[in-house]
Amino acid sequence: MKYCQGTLCHTYDTSDRKRGVKGSKTNQTRKRTQFDYGDGNFCTLTCQDDWFRTHGTNAVNHFGRVESPITLTEENAWQRTYNQDYWGDRTQPQWVERNTISKATRECEQ
Repeated sequence: MKYCQGTLCHTYDTSDRKRGVKGSKTNQTRKRTQFDYGDGNFCTLTCQDDWFRTHGTNAVNHFGRVESPITLTEENAWQRTYNQDYWGDRTQPQWVERNTISKATRECEQ
C-alpha cells in the first residue's frame, strides 16, 4: 500500500491517522485514498498543497521552468477529442484529433 507523500500529513489530527494502543496513540501518515490526488501520491488536496509548498520550486527548476511565453500555432493546436460521428456510425473512430485553430480533423496517431 502506498503512503501519502504530504510533508505534514502526520500532523493533522484525524481519527484515521491515530495508531497505537489506548493511552499511547500517535498520528501517522495515511495510506493514499481512492481519489488519486496528485497521481495517487497524496491522500487529500491539502497534503498535495503541503508538498508543493515545500518542494514545488525545486521540482519546477529541476524539470524545466518556462522562461518565455508558449504560443499556440496551427502546428501545435491538435487536441484529442471524442468523435461525435461515432454515435451514429460505429465504423468511425471513437477518438479524433481536432485542430483548435483551423478546425481540421484527423485520425489519432496512436
